[in-house]
Amino acid sequence: MSTTAAPEIAAAAAATGGNHQVLTITLFAVFVAITLGITIWASRQNRTAADFYAGGRQFTGMQNGLAIGGDYMSAASFLGIAGLIALNGYDGFLYSIGFLVAWLLALLLVAELMRNTGKFTMADVLSFRMRQRPVRSAAALSTVIVSIFYLLAQMVGAGELVSLLLNITSSTAKNLVIVLVGLLMIIYVVFGGMKGTTWVQIVKAVMLMVGAAVMTIWVLAKFGFNISSLLGAAADASGKGDAFIQPGVKYGATGISRLDFVSLGVALVLGTAGLPHILIRFYTVPDSKTARKSVQWAIGLIGVFYLMTLVLGFGAAALVGSAAISAQSAGGNTAAPQLAEALGGVGTGLGAAMLAIIAAVAFATILAVVAGLTLASSSSIAHDFYANVIKRGKTNDAAEVRVGRWAAVIIGAVSIALAIPAQKLNVAFLVAIAFCFAASANLPAILLSLFWKRFNTRGATWGIYGGLASTFVLLIFGPNVSGGAISAKTGLRASLVASPDIDFHWFPLANPGLVSIPLGFLFAIVGTLTSREWDKAKWAEMEVRSLTGAHAEKAAGH
Repeated sequence: MSTTAAPEIAAAAAATGGNHQVLTITLFAVFVAITLGITIWASRQNRTAADFYAGGRQFTGMQNGLAIGGDYMSAASFLGIAGLIALNGYDGFLYSIGFLVAWLLALLLVAELMRNTGKFTMADVLSFRMRQRPVRSAAALSTVIVSIFYLLAQMVGAGELVSLLLNITSSTAKNLVIVLVGLLMIIYVVFGGMKGTTWVQIVKAVMLMVGAAVMTIWVLAKFGFNISSLLGAAADASGKGDAFIQPGVKYGATGISRLDFVSLGVALVLGTAGLPHILIRFYTVPDSKTARKSVQWAIGLIGVFYLMTLVLGFGAAALVGSAAISAQSAGGNTAAPQLAEALGGVGTGLGAAMLAIIAAVAFATILAVVAGLTLASSSSIAHDFYANVIKRGKTNDAAEVRVGRWAAVIIGAVSIALAIPAQKLNVAFLVAIAFCFAASANLPAILLSLFWKRFNTRGATWGIYGGLASTFVLLIFGPNVSGGAISAKTGLRASLVASPDIDFHWFPLANPGLVSIPLGFLFAIVGTLTSREWDKAKWAEMEVRSLTGAHAEKAAGH
């Protein structure tokens, strides 16, 4: 999930005129001031590696659940899914179901066991009973790749959102906006660490839930709080009739489209439990019981939120109309802000205010997600690669935190440098890469490490590298890079290689998860079976620790 809707939202905002800009700037400034204040406060609390990486493990289940929700519910959840529902009806709501179901997997198979077995990062679990250096190196590489692609999408969306809302048109000014967003991200992580980042995510989650709730209640009130009336009005306004509220509008036309939807769903559901910035949240609580409780809070929060996207999507279809939404954004990504403006009154001060508030909430969402991603990747570099691969565990907290801060600066700089030339890329494509990598490389290694006693170093490294490589190859030769549909507006293909004369794709699925995820498991299993390495004593210790939480505070691999 990312800010796939940001450029289109900004375009919609600019179209309403300049009367909302002062309010937008004010809202942005207030949020930035509040979060910077939180960061300064948190910087005074960071004294140890546990403070920097895990917020001192002092967060309650409710607080961590809100932070998880803030990490997970990006602007695309609020805006992208609402747009999909507004244009595709029932088929669009399937995305909400997929994102919610993903958390059941995290709750049942990952949260408690990860908290009991690890200390700061995903690699703590993977390397617990294996050779430290090869496993931690592979895990650190995978973490950085997933985080960078996810981060890149957020940065591009943030730059476009702020630039277009403020009527910034020159390329130099747009680049400056990306640099400023990147600097904010670096400040949050370098000075605030996990404690500051967590509180930023909590504030953002509250803002997002309040904004979505106000719009939801407003829409329902217009239809007498009668869901049937809302669905009927949406179906009538869509131009598709009753088909709009039945399966098949977007998916099901061909066998490939059906497989593509299954592949996307599999990647979303399985990828969530392998996202590094989500996994590190399980280490910010004092014990496994609180970790489990925090995921329960997150599921409740996210469940309510995705139910609200149903009302927002059908409300946009009914009150704005699918034709008007499509005219503004072919992908429907402006449905939520158009709905906000319609609720307040198009061309009125209230409509402009609603649009500005939604834009500010989207910006808050971007900053919170970006900070979490940066912290996850910098933590992996410092704790896994520096402390345990380069220094072989012979280091101290101060040095490790110092490296983590420098890693955040470097990752932020790399993200800024990549986001500037990537402003014209499709951010949905970048997020699909992140989920595919997480599901194909991270999840097989995590699950097999937790549940297969025979699993070993070669299995973990083959699984991670094999998952990364297979995802990369299938994406390069899939329709996202070359081939794909030709745009009716430009005559060019809707892929990274836009020219219709260049087409080297042979893999038919836009999302390769249906193939790359099984390949990740296959590489991990074959690697394990071709090696005789197996530490029975370590497996027994890990099994007891993961199931009971005994000695969970001991550092894995230290």
